[in-house]
Amino acid sequence: METRPRLTPAVADVRRAVRAVLPPAAPADDATPPSALGAPPSENAGDPGRNAAVVGRAPASGRESPAFSVGALVLVALSGGADSLALAAATAFEAGRAGIRAGAVIVDHGLQPGSADVAARAARQARDLGLEPVIVTTVDVGTAGGPEAAARDARYAALAEAARETGATSVLLGHTLDDQAESVLLGLARGSGLGSLKGMAVVSGIYRRPLLAITRATTGRFCADSGLQPWNDPQNDDERFSRVRVRKIVIPMLERELGPGFAEALARTADLAREDTDALDQFAADQLEELAEHAEAGISLPARALEHDPPALRQRIIRGTVLAEFGVSLSRAQTLQVAQLVTDWHGQAAIDLPGVSVERVGGLLHFRSTRGEPGAGERAGR
Repeated sequence: METRPRLTPAVADVRRAVRAVLPPAAPADDATPPSALGAPPSENAGDPGRNAAVVGRAPASGRESPAFSVGALVLVALSGGADSLALAAATAFEAGRAGIRAGAVIVDHGLQPGSADVAARAARQARDLGLEPVIVTTVDVGTAGGPEAAARDARYAALAEAARETGATSVLLGHTLDDQAESVLLGLARGSGLGSLKGMAVVSGIYRRPLLAITRATTGRFCADSGLQPWNDPQNDDERFSRVRVRKIVIPMLERELGPGFAEALARTADLAREDTDALDQFAADQLEELAEHAEAGISLPARALEHDPPALRQRIIRGTVLAEFGVSLSRAQTLQVAQLVTDWHGQAAIDLPGVSVERVGGLLHFRSTRGEPGAGERAGR
């Protein structure tokens, strides 16, 4: 006869983390529809345009999370590794108590010999845990952005498709506190500001990451305590990948030199950066809505109002205007160039950016599209 896993500290911690993002099911009329939960996120928060709808660390009570309808389906993204296997087991246990269903989706990237066997093994484990449906999907990984980015893009496309096909409300991802720490360090190396340092969100679109406050060591103990045999991905030891070098070399060195708890400190940094970034982004969005003057030829902002804003807010408004109106993501250098029309105005000419021209006219910054204009590409490339 099968025996239940012992309720050890590791098992309790992981189950509690999953419970926090699986609020008790609400009547169907009260549930948040999947379409309201936004778009897929990035595993590297510094990638532009990826974290459009985010919420902070999982609440202590599910009452603060969007409610699921009774019988709603959530999918666990399962690789067979310790993190996702612990997540799958905890979700299988907690879903019934929350009044929802739980399934699994296994993505075979086809990048290693025997990957189909690994996927089949993970699918058997998912079924043994009681997850249903269990979906195995094979993807073609391209080359855009390098191997890590290409695999990530293919994986998220497959996860999103599985959610659409099954009508799943959410997809649960097994990123841990250690993954968060690695993301913060990689963001710091990119030097792209708080947007990178804020790491990964607990909730982003249809995706939820219950384990961001749980260490990799804890998920390993969960599997051992539960009698689960995780798969060890050899790519996790391949130091050709920057994330692996951070994991195996950089963070251990910093722990030795600066003392234990460094990964936890990085995860706290991500929380603080996310709080500040989300607040600034909201202030910028509110002010943009108030200041923007739309016209057939483009959009304008009052220079005097921007002049009195602190730089962090002013530059967010400029970037937000160009992104929302023209679908163009400005670099920091381009943003500062536009900001000079506010802070260092001495009658300079219009600034030509990719697909956009910005000119100060009569106290207004006027933004207009230059797509399709003769010579626009040459001007923007200067």
